[in-house]
Amino acid sequence: MPRYKMTIEYDGRPYAGWQRQADAPSVQQAIEEAIEKISNGKQVRLFGSGRTDAGVHALGQVAHVDIDRDMDGEKFRGAVNYHLGQAPISILHAEQVSAEFHARFDAVKRHYTYRIRNRIAPLTFEKGLVWHVKEQLNADMMHEAAQLLVGQHDFTTFRHVNCQAKSPVKTVDYLNVERRGEEILIHAGARSFLHHQIRSFTGTLKLVGAGQWTPDDVQAALEARDRTALGFNAPPDGLYFTRIEFE
Repeated sequence: MPRYKMTIEYDGRPYAGWQRQADAPSVQQAIEEAIEKISNGKQVRLFGSGRTDAGVHALGQVAHVDIDRDMDGEKFRGAVNYHLGQAPISILHAEQVSAEFHARFDAVKRHYTYRIRNRIAPLTFEKGLVWHVKEQLNADMMHEAAQLLVGQHDFTTFRHVNCQAKSPVKTVDYLNVERRGEEILIHAGARSFLHHQIRSFTGTLKLVGAGQWTPDDVQAALEARDRTALGFNAPPDGLYFTRIEFE
């Protein structure tokens, strides 16, 4: 049975997240239902490289699926996109891969970007696509504080209470903050992240940028290993799953 690898872009606003749920629409369900229309109605299961929460977006999510139909990758991509209709989901690339390939377990690094629109004026076109922060933020100070979170640490403070990871210890390869005009971008990369880890980083770094916290406060929050020491969790709006690296 052929296995197809897909690179996927989506707007997370209409969905309760990537993972299929019993009582709410999900990105996974929408794609599975589109694929079932080209697999003679046979039920399929899609495996993603990572889960995204409600309202979180993707520019380069990767997933794989097995279907009982042998198709050229481009033809498969076009057929799935056709059956997705008006859903804000796009299959950017598709190809047949080895049956040993696994979108989740073969991933060696995941990359995310969080977008902050830092201006006083209200948002128009970007509502739900960025986090709107009105007070002026110091991106240089945010970047300085972010370096305290790079490396291997116990990230209990930055872990959602419902996180299912076996350990709070993770290794963050990089966490960079830059300003481009009125936009502040936070880039993060690691083999894997805890539930809400990047949003927790972002909320904390925003406090530093606004002058409410210092880098020392970030260090103290990290060392506390206590969720109650967190500044706060940033909203999902500005978070993008940008790309995945494989072996």
